[in-house]
Amino acid sequence: MNRDLEATLRYCRDLFSPPAIALRIIEMARNPETDLAVIARTVSLDPALSQRLLRVSNSSLYAGRRKVETLNQAMTLLGLNATMTLALGFSLARDMRDSAGERAALWCRSVLGSLAARLLGVHVRIDRLEELMLAGLLQDIGAMALLKAIPERYAPLRARAPDNTALLALEREAFGCDHAEVGAWLARQWELPQYLQDAIAASEDPSAEDPFAACVIASGAIAELWLDRAGGASEARARALVQALPLHEGTTLDTVLAEMHASLPEISTLFETQIPHADHLDGLIAEARELLVMRNLRMIQSAAASRRDADKAAEHIRRLAEQARRDPLTGVYNRLEMDEALEREFALALELGQPLSVAFIDLDEFKRINDEHGHLVGDQVLRQFATSLQEMLRANDIVARYGGEEFLVVLGNSGQAAATMILQRILEQVRRLPMATVDDRPLYVTFSAGIATHDADTRFPDAGSILRAADEALYGAKRDGRNRVGRRPS
Repeated sequence: MNRDLEATLRYCRDLFSPPAIALRIIEMARNPETDLAVIARTVSLDPALSQRLLRVSNSSLYAGRRKVETLNQAMTLLGLNATMTLALGFSLARDMRDSAGERAALWCRSVLGSLAARLLGVHVRIDRLEELMLAGLLQDIGAMALLKAIPERYAPLRARAPDNTALLALEREAFGCDHAEVGAWLARQWELPQYLQDAIAASEDPSAEDPFAACVIASGAIAELWLDRAGGASEARARALVQALPLHEGTTLDTVLAEMHASLPEISTLFETQIPHADHLDGLIAEARELLVMRNLRMIQSAAASRRDADKAAEHIRRLAEQARRDPLTGVYNRLEMDEALEREFALALELGQPLSVAFIDLDEFKRINDEHGHLVGDQVLRQFATSLQEMLRANDIVARYGGEEFLVVLGNSGQAAATMILQRILEQVRRLPMATVDDRPLYVTFSAGIATHDADTRFPDAGSILRAADEALYGAKRDGRNRVGRRPS
């Protein structure tokens, strides 16, 4: 890129730049030790960004996943890399979408490119779909920058170009470089991840062989076709670029256009922009939808048996994995799983500055039940108690059998007063609920519980410390006569 243009861009006061939260995410992306808790703390500071992540995690882009209602659930389902990538994309998009005129049209092209890149990635079997989505969104930031910095020179140039190929030639003639080079320079200034710098730099190079870069290049051509900037020429270019990709058998440009048409309302909402309907593509889209239906029916018929076998195998593996995490008698988590869960919850509480309560529960005089009624009745009591305990707790609370008749409960984002109230309510309900029937007579139990809370007033250095404190509080409740909830003294 020539020095005069670089200087113009570098000292342009109106040139958009990454917001603070985007800079923080870029910094975290460079740190291999970054985890979900750190991302959660950063994202939670921005309510609008949090809502967008919730919205995208519930969108058809992630069809098949259960509905999520909290930021932590969304981030857990999306995973670390996807969360970081989407958060970066949404935060960078703010300045770009606040545009008018030619910049608004360019932003519309960017959103279409983002959607097309992701759909192509699905058909090419690329796992990094969120990264593809972001690369597709940012492939035209160089053009955005030129429109912002030198609108009087660049806007007429864009108006003269009948298509993207002509635009690139005019850019190189006027500036000695094209908007892809400008975008790559800008990505370096922002210190975006290397894969984004490379994808933006190659976004106008049809000879690129890397499937990731090739999907981004083709996505730009598809966006150009959708906006009908060059009529038949744009269709021919888009079709050639799509056909060159290592796609699933039977996938064509028309397939991708039909999928884009179906996803358009959702992607428009996600990026808060109005994408125009591609009337000139209605025929192609309608035909592609019919072909998709027929192909899907044939695939369903031919793959039914193998899919059933695969489902059975996957379900068997899932059951085995779940059994390894569960106590075989009560069905709640076992001690090993609880140790890992407590470590995660404690780390998350530290990062988010939220309280965390741990409750140790011990059934009172359980040995007497075994001695008087036998171990089978004792096992029935343990199973019923574990089931009742889970039903009385919140969905996000974690329950495990710690050993014998001892259970452990982890109450996220719960202070000492709230945790005590929850355990006291459960104790009162358990007193009235029979845990077994012996000789046609109901068998009731009580329990003793000890609570320890990590909060602003009482801070523990690690998960093991809060566990030991809850154990001490449990023994205090036993010494005081059992059938009660004890708290660790502040």
